[in-house]
Amino acid sequence: MIAPELPSTEASRLEVLRSLHILDTAPEARFDRLTRLAKRVFRVPIVLISLVDENRQWFKSRQGLDAPETPRDISFCGHAILGNDVLMIPDAALDPRFSDNPLVLGEPHIRFYAGCPLAVSGGTKLGTLCLIDREPRQLDAEEIELLRDLASMAEQEIASVHLATVDDLTLLFNRRGFLAFAKNALGLCTRLKLPVSIIFIDLDGFKAINDKFGHAQGDQALASFAQLLTQSFRESELIGRLGGDEFVVLMPNCALADSQFTLRRLERLVEQHNTASQKGYDIRFSSGSASYDTASHGSIEGLLAQADKRMYQAKREGCVG
Repeated sequence: MIAPELPSTEASRLEVLRSLHILDTAPEARFDRLTRLAKRVFRVPIVLISLVDENRQWFKSRQGLDAPETPRDISFCGHAILGNDVLMIPDAALDPRFSDNPLVLGEPHIRFYAGCPLAVSGGTKLGTLCLIDREPRQLDAEEIELLRDLASMAEQEIASVHLATVDDLTLLFNRRGFLAFAKNALGLCTRLKLPVSIIFIDLDGFKAINDKFGHAQGDQALASFAQLLTQSFRESELIGRLGGDEFVVLMPNCALADSQFTLRRLERLVEQHNTASQKGYDIRFSSGSASYDTASHGSIEGLLAQADKRMYQAKREGCVG
């Protein structure tokens, strides 16, 4: 068996993949419709929309396969993303790259594979739409073109996931994206009995920046603050722009007292930014924090409402916390 090589752009490829916030999300009808269609049209037992992560390939949609992911080092899709067109393996048992692969020798007993790379963001390849059969076979030219067409549709759906959940200006979650992912994170932490904290943040004097310096500078202030948020909080924490000058951070497995340490780090970074930027205005903010309690909140919206209330109380009192 020959493990797939890493693309020369692996670091940036993974950055793009993770910026989509699509890994480990729930099944979606729009992706499942594509894989069901491909399964029927090509008459194969297995069709996957596979996304190649650092050490695994994870399936956003799967037909005919129970496993939600498999290791990257034995993946066929890891090989497919190295090329620009369909990778077709007529008989894996005769191919030295795959003949002793565990996925060939054992379940799902792959013999035929055809995977079309899925690319976004200027050609970055994230995974494949792939067909798998337990018998050797070939695709003809017309079938290969059809696979390309279906893969193009999958690419469009992946791009729409990004547009639907990410704020264009700050590249943080928008309200829709934040609430969707926060709901899943909150549910997981509740099942595992882990603490969850949230910080609601509102920029102070933002309207004055727009009025005095113009909307372009206002947008720059929002983008700069978003960067400071990403520097302050961990990758596992969900950061969103709810709209206007309102931001929010959900911190799984983090007690309320611990969240305040990170908030202090954000304050220091903002102070350093203001000192260095010399824009004629300072970025300032008020915040309110809350810790999730099932009886008190009941949902992410309830937790968010309490943090929002505490933020406005802090704003009235002229303090942060």
